[in-house]
Amino acid sequence: MIILGVILLVIGLVAGISILWTIGIVLVAIGLVLWILGAVGHAVGGRRHYW
Repeated sequence: MIILGVILLVIGLVAGISILWTIGIVLVAIGLVLWILGAVGHAVGGRRHYW
């Protein structure tokens, strides 16, 4: 999810499409939150690790 968000950020920046930039920021933020929750040991979506 983080990688997809970064790809959308880059495409949005290069192409000048603001909706891709916004979606990319949201995906990166959600991905980081899930990654941190998984790293500290909380079950995310029924799994012990997000990755």
